[in-house]
Amino acid sequence: MIPPFLKRHDKIAIISPSGNIEDKYIYGAVKVLTEWGFEPVVGEFARGQVGRYSGTIEQRVADLQAAIDDKEIKAILCSRGGYGLVQIIDFIDLSDFEINPKWIIGFSDITVLHAATSNLDVVSIHSIMAKDLTELPADCNQVIKLHNLLIGELPSYTIPTHPLNRAGKTHGEVIGGNLSVLYGLRGTHFDMDGYKKILFIEDLGEEPYHIDRMMYNLKMGGILENINGLIVGQFTNYEEDPLMGKTVYEIIAAAVEDYEYPVCFNFPVGHVENNVPLLIGAEAKFTVSSDEVVLKY
Repeated sequence: MIPPFLKRHDKIAIISPSGNIEDKYIYGAVKVLTEWGFEPVVGEFARGQVGRYSGTIEQRVADLQAAIDDKEIKAILCSRGGYGLVQIIDFIDLSDFEINPKWIIGFSDITVLHAATSNLDVVSIHSIMAKDLTELPADCNQVIKLHNLLIGELPSYTIPTHPLNRAGKTHGEVIGGNLSVLYGLRGTHFDMDGYKKILFIEDLGEEPYHIDRMMYNLKMGGILENINGLIVGQFTNYEEDPLMGKTVYEIIAAAVEDYEYPVCFNFPVGHVENNVPLLIGAEAKFTVSSDEVVLKY
């Protein structure tokens, strides 16, 4: 189910369900959303700090639940990732959300919330958050794409080829997000259903051997054999380990070498400046050729 696209003066909640965030990024996001013609509503605890979190478990639950339950709120922008959503997701009542869905926006730790809404067959947006909205130019690709998506223009992407790509053409619902978060949800009721889906993955600061461990988990758990395609995004803030005998991208390529579906590497999604929005749970066409990669919703 695709939530209704936004109109001028629609309300967008800004909440911090995971880590704490500097005030300037909340204010920056408010400024951008206002310039887009929307009405931002900042959660009561969005600017708080309790250790590494924006609030206690109870406070973060309250902000997220309030944004979900408020029928005037048409989208929820998570201010940042970090860590913490896994602590609160089981306390969130999504029964009304399933009937009256609204856009969930964010990435990184927000993968937990994407996983929960995806299992309800509600489409959400994996994209930049408050810091990027504050610091990036208003006319850059990822900012424009997010704005246009919110008002109903579905994205399509054409990127250059990569030596490790595997050619092919397929279609399916796009699922995925941060690999470590997805790995942490394995075996829970928020685990992904990869059957006939197009999986995308990205990560930050993970050692190559841990990437290898997580890929073997997806392989032994039956995810990699059942998907229709794999999109490998940006893996950043780590050092290659020569003792592994492979780069991180080669580790991932080896994990899927037994299958025949299309695979692409170096897609612009992840903890990088050019982090383009993807619709999680929406149907897309995915084509990998010797010249280019095309993902079209």
